Amino acid sequence: MKQVLIATKNTGKAKEFEKIFAKYQIEVKTLLDIPGSMDVDETGNTFEENAILKAETISKQLDIMTIADDSGLVIDALDGRPGIFSARYAGEDKNDEANIDKVLREMIDIPDDDRSAKFYCALAFSVPDKKTITVSGTCAGKILRERKGENGFGYDPIFYIPDKGLTMAELSSSEKNLISHRANALNELRFILNDFFDLGEQK
Repeated sequence: MKQVLIATKNTGKAKEFEKIFAKYQIEVKTLLDIPGSMDVDETGNTFEENAILKAETISKQLDIMTIADDSGLVIDALDGRPGIFSARYAGEDKNDEANIDKVLREMIDIPDDDRSAKFYCALAFSVPDKKTITVSGTCAGKILRERKGENGFGYDPIFYIPDKGLTMAELSSSEKNLISHRANALNELRFILNDFFDLGEQK
C-alpha cells in the first residue's frame, strides 16, 4: 500500500489526514507510529515557515517523504491572533479548553457583526534531496460566544460556519473533511502527490 508520513503527534490531525487520504488508498503514518521520533520546535514566523521546518527536519531525519501541517485560527478582531500560537495560546501545555476560554474572554466585548475569523492551514511536502513544496487552504467563519458541538478538536466548538448554520464541532467528520482548511490545502496538494503516487488526478 502507498504510504506517507505526516509530521504530527496530534491525534486529531492524524485522524483527519487518515480519512482524507483513505480515498486515495494511501496509508498514513504519523510521528506517533515512530518510537523515539523527534519533536521539531516551531520557531517560524508564519504557518508556512513552521510547516517547512517540520517537513524538512523529519524528512531528512527519517529519509522519507513527509507532509507537515501548520494550522491555526486567525481572528480579525484580535489582529490575527491566536495565529501561529493557536495550539499554545493559553500556555505551553496545548490545552484546547483553556485556549477556547482565552479567546472567549478576549472577545467578550466584540459585537456579533465583528467576529469574523478563518482557519488557515499550510502544508509542506518534503522529499529527501528535492525542493520542498507548500500549499495552503482556508475555511471562513465567525466566533461564537459559547461552545456548540462535541466533534472535532481545538477551536472547532466556537467556530461557526454560516453556510452550514453549524459550528465545525457540530459537523460529522465526513462533512468537515469536505470544507475544512486542511482539506482545502490538501486539495491543492493532490496534483503534486499525483506525481509520486499516480492518483489518477487530472489537472
